[in-house]
Amino acid sequence: MRVIAGTAGGLQLKVPRTGVRPTMDRVKAAIFSSLGEKVIGARVLDLFAGTGGLGIEAMSRGAASAVFVESNRNAARAIERNLAIAGVDGRVRVRNAFDYLNHATGPFDIIFADPPYEAAPGAKAFTDLLLNHPKIPLFLAPDGLFVLEKRPGERLPEHPHWKIVRSRRYGATEVIFAEPQK
Repeated sequence: MRVIAGTAGGLQLKVPRTGVRPTMDRVKAAIFSSLGEKVIGARVLDLFAGTGGLGIEAMSRGAASAVFVESNRNAARAIERNLAIAGVDGRVRVRNAFDYLNHATGPFDIIFADPPYEAAPGAKAFTDLLLNHPKIPLFLAPDGLFVLEKRPGERLPEHPHWKIVRSRRYGATEVIFAEPQK
């Protein structure tokens, strides 16, 4: 797990032994290739941040700020170490992503979400919960983008708040780029 490009390019990031599934470098490279210049000066929210790889990559490439939301305390400590290693500033919130969304304020230019692929037994899938969360579109700045990772083959739920502008599969990961419906 490393920072691919920018001011911290090439740095290895710390990964906790359990509780996270970091975004593979080739998936991260594809995400940021698609985002291009949109990252520069962006305010970023990294939900289910894990190691902080997506938000740190954004900051390394010129994002203005990043908030990292992670409920696992060991992972949150890893994010703090990774921020220090990368030499970038970010705010880490040790909270459940949905609790954070209920109390957060925006706007954000880019919201990343890399939730666990498996929901708790009897619970809705995270993809469904995120695409149907009424506050996420409200936290996006005009022309903001929601970048969601999910398991390939997982059926997209009805999502009245979003227009899917891009969907790509990279091995065991599918990345959805969505804009709020206007």
